[in-house]
Amino acid sequence: MSERLARSAGTIGLAVMTSRVLGVVRDQTMAGLFGTGMAQDAFQVATRIPNLVRDLFAEGAMSAAFVPTFTRYLKNHGRDAAWRLGNLVLNALLVVTTILVVLGIVYAEPLLSLLPDFSKPGFAGTDYAGPGGADKLALTVQLARIVMPFLTLVAIAVALGGMLNSLRRFFIPALSPAIYNVGVLFSAVAIVPFCEGWGLHKIVGIAIGALIGGLGQIVIQVPLLYREGFRYRPILSFKDPGMREILLLMGPGTLGLAAAQVNLVVNTVLALGEGDGAVSALGFAFRLMYLPIGIFGVSVATAALPEIARHAAGGAIDDMRRTLSSSLRMMLMLSVPATVGLMALSSPIVELLFQRGEFTTDSTRMTSLALLCYAPGLIGYSAVKIASPTFYALNDSRTPVLVSVSTIALNLVLNITLVRVFSYPGLALGTAIAALFNSGLLVFLLSRRINGIEGGRITQTFVKILIASLAMGAAAMLTERWLNASLPDMQSLATWLPARMEAAAAQTLRAGVRVGVAIATGLAVLALASSALRLHEFNAVRLKLMERLRRSK
Repeated sequence: MSERLARSAGTIGLAVMTSRVLGVVRDQTMAGLFGTGMAQDAFQVATRIPNLVRDLFAEGAMSAAFVPTFTRYLKNHGRDAAWRLGNLVLNALLVVTTILVVLGIVYAEPLLSLLPDFSKPGFAGTDYAGPGGADKLALTVQLARIVMPFLTLVAIAVALGGMLNSLRRFFIPALSPAIYNVGVLFSAVAIVPFCEGWGLHKIVGIAIGALIGGLGQIVIQVPLLYREGFRYRPILSFKDPGMREILLLMGPGTLGLAAAQVNLVVNTVLALGEGDGAVSALGFAFRLMYLPIGIFGVSVATAALPEIARHAAGGAIDDMRRTLSSSLRMMLMLSVPATVGLMALSSPIVELLFQRGEFTTDSTRMTSLALLCYAPGLIGYSAVKIASPTFYALNDSRTPVLVSVSTIALNLVLNITLVRVFSYPGLALGTAIAALFNSGLLVFLLSRRINGIEGGRITQTFVKILIASLAMGAAAMLTERWLNASLPDMQSLATWLPARMEAAAAQTLRAGVRVGVAIATGLAVLALASSALRLHEFNAVRLKLMERLRRSK
């Protein structure tokens, strides 16, 4: 396993973990303020398009088109040429996204009014067609217009991060999403309490906080990039060879990595027909599932991509093969136990993180069911982040686009079928199946493209990891159920709190003990099983974590 890759992935993982933890705190805050009701659903729908573009730029076009090209310019033409290319990309993004923002603000209401009417036979009535639908549509339009400039802010932020990643400066770009969460949390404390006095819905304050966070993502990266030698220049040319190369790759690159995000939009639209709370439950569950992806999958992929691009540029296919194999095995060692753990403890995890305030036991039930169905897709999402950009590093944009389009079509068929049978959890299950199909096909085709990726070694490692993870999951689930049946209510430990907080604090403390002990037991079993199976990847990850802990002391 590459020493540099493991070290870089660890650095990125630390930054991303900070961001994801803040993201959980953000979701906890929003769950307590708004539950899974109308306002939360409106915010989820209003931010879906800006978030879609963010995810496609950050994890699609930037990784597939800009980073490999910028890295190649650094290696073959030097920093001055690379900085010029960076300025061209920044200015192009600024122009294009500003136009999109203006159009989005002007046409927000007619676009959102196009949401289909699911009152047809076989579907529940859509929120926008039923009672209170006009109020919900008006709130959604207002929120969409406020958050639309986030498109421009995040496009600039991910371009800055792409340049820093190409320079092997991983920590700050990986940390920048944390600033978005800080902006939302700041607004929850400093803006939301005053919104009703200003004649605004409280959730409007959260939308304003999203803009503050988007601006902060730019501000945190600029100083480091300037220290590396970058200087902004107001230049624009779509005829520049490097710019043309990026544009040629960007469209296919976005489509090639679009399956997950397009499928999420499909889920949002279909969930509108499943009553209040379905959109929010799917949103909370998806972000919980994405927490380990962000920490593990994105970290490994972000560290691996510049190395893969350098090997591709130099024609070192053997080195690329070893890096890919190492990356995929590291990803499996981290994502498979996370998948099993989320499935085994879905309900107590949701209870611990969200069940307070407006987030009721029914909200917990809805979200945990969605999380249970989403979780198997975690492995697929993580693998795609490694496999798909590799094709673009090899100047093959056709394959990931075809696979992505096939995945979107499969997901649409699965979700339309499964939502009729299982309601909104069927949407999560269909998305997970499509994600596994997407990753499996990409890895298979990539193996054929470069004459193997040590498939036997990867398969053997996966089987061992799966066995160890199933043992871990069984131990964690049995432990949690035993504790749930035997633990007292812990009300006496919260008597020092105000009466209105006492019950919620006792419930949270009890859930925390159950989840904490269950996870500790599961990890102990995972360690024992990995040792018995001689799982070298587990030891490599453990040693890296211990080394990082020693450095932090």
